[in-house]
Amino acid sequence: MGKIKVERCDIEGLCVITPTVFKDDRGYFVETYNKNDFTEAGLDMEFVQDNQSKSSKGVLRGLHFQKEHPQGKLVRVLSGEVYDVAVDLRKDSKTYGKYFGVVLSDENKKQFYIPKGFAHGFVVLSDEAVFAYKCTDFYHPNDEGGLKYDDPDIGIDWPIEGLNLIMSEKDTKWKGLKETLKF
Repeated sequence: MGKIKVERCDIEGLCVITPTVFKDDRGYFVETYNKNDFTEAGLDMEFVQDNQSKSSKGVLRGLHFQKEHPQGKLVRVLSGEVYDVAVDLRKDSKTYGKYFGVVLSDENKKQFYIPKGFAHGFVVLSDEAVFAYKCTDFYHPNDEGGLKYDDPDIGIDWPIEGLNLIMSEKDTKWKGLKETLKF
């Protein structure tokens, strides 16, 4: 027990998780998820789907969320480095519209837990990155929503200077926070 270090972020619910890495002359071993350790740390969630993507430098995916079937996500990088971002979309939250970003890499082995009620996205900083995430609900393609990655009302400080951004057509058409979420 207690094999993970949990750093609570300024935005309630977000956590950066650093697992214990066991290294020797063969390489390393890391337990990336253990329900008992997570529950002991106050992170009690059930995952129903695992996803993995591979992207090249400059790929920006997001900012995505599901409207009626929100997903909590535990994300990590298996290879490479990304800047990962979560935006608070919980309408009653004191941090509504605020974001938190963290560098995740195969070197630092950090994981980022994003609960339901957040938009999520990342940009690849290395030549290539393999990104993995566990989800608390299934993907529902007809339920997907998104936010403009460079919405000035959110003000994400993406580390993208000098990068040639590569985005899906869908991700280039999202609107800002105020147009998307009218409460």
